[in-house]
Amino acid sequence: MTFKLDTLFDSPEKQYLDANDLSVLSQYVSSIPERMAVYRTLRDQEIAIMQPIADALQQQAGHPEPLVERSVRNGLMVLRYAAMAMLLDDDGFVEERLQGWLPEMVKAYETQAVDQQLFQLLMQQLAKVFSPAQLNLLKPSIEKAKSLMLNTRETVTLAGLL
Repeated sequence: MTFKLDTLFDSPEKQYLDANDLSVLSQYVSSIPERMAVYRTLRDQEIAIMQPIADALQQQAGHPEPLVERSVRNGLMVLRYAAMAMLLDDDGFVEERLQGWLPEMVKAYETQAVDQQLFQLLMQQLAKVFSPAQLNLLKPSIEKAKSLMLNTRETVTLAGLL
């Protein structure tokens, strides 16, 4: 398992962790119950969270059903990877796991507009389910996934101009 705490244990020249490292470890350990609660909620309520989003996307702007389905499927995967990244406290996890396929899927199926709305609706839906503190645990990973999609959008736009 790789997560940012690995760096605490990758320094063989240290016999003991210093006060700063112990503080980082302590913060992570004390946050585990809250992280697990958020993870369990996402796992158990995934359909209840995503269904209103799928419904709203189909009603808004008349997006074709196949695009909405593709976007919602990708959104589910993003949510699952974000949940695991939050549990591990590893901001790089989402990028590592999504970078190889998500931008290409967005580009291939041209779901940028639907995906943009999906992320807005997802954040609104998550705000209804979680407290602000719990939402802040998920936000970095979701924002990272969103930026992967936005970068794809910029690339497609620039490629169209050249």
